[in-house]
Amino acid sequence: MQSVDRAVSVLEILARHGEAGVTEIADELGVHKSTAFRLLGVLENRGLVGQAKDRGKYFLGAGVLRLAGAAAVRMDISQEGGPVCRELADELGETVNIAVLDDDAAVNIMQARGPASVTAQNWLGRRTPLHATSSGKVLLAHLPTPLREGLVARTLPRFTEHTVTGTVALRTELGTVTERGYATAFEELEVGLAAVAAPVRGHDGKVIGALSASGPVYRLTEDRLTEIAKRTVAAAVELSRRMGYGF
Repeated sequence: MQSVDRAVSVLEILARHGEAGVTEIADELGVHKSTAFRLLGVLENRGLVGQAKDRGKYFLGAGVLRLAGAAAVRMDISQEGGPVCRELADELGETVNIAVLDDDAAVNIMQARGPASVTAQNWLGRRTPLHATSSGKVLLAHLPTPLREGLVARTLPRFTEHTVTGTVALRTELGTVTERGYATAFEELEVGLAAVAAPVRGHDGKVIGALSASGPVYRLTEDRLTEIAKRTVAAAVELSRRMGYGF
């Protein structure tokens, strides 16, 4: 824990000063130069700090920007997605969620319940499998090919008799998702649950999240889900616009 605390302190020192040498950092930490040098080496290897070779000074690296950017995307999409989620939930009467990719899963970061929602289940903060949920399929379908293929080719767990676990079948479905612009899931994660999701894009056109609507299968029949899909896609387009896409 001490090493972690010191490593964070190094980042804070560099953020405060812009750049600093090993001696300066060691003095502020109250440690020997060799300890500071080891900490900087680990942080440099992870891309969190860089070094100006001509001056020997260290500065915050691109890895910090990557982490900050990921956090900013989550905060932005949550903030901008709130009104869109609530409006769609009120319109459909169902539960609406926004999910983002979290390593090999989808994590729900925003939720709104419509007046017809019959469940008190809270999806907020829950990590769900990519292959068994509508949001997960959207996120999976829009990953770079090497990463997507690596996730699809794994042994995928079966949650219900409807879960798609075969590589060929899942790959085919993901192709359909990209072609028609949305994904569906019928009792693939939980018996009795149906959902539809559409991609949310950032200013650069990359998919940064998935907007979904879910409810019981007795209400979200295949025919009704087609209509819900149209409204969900429209809401996702609006959220993408709010995130800067199309400008």
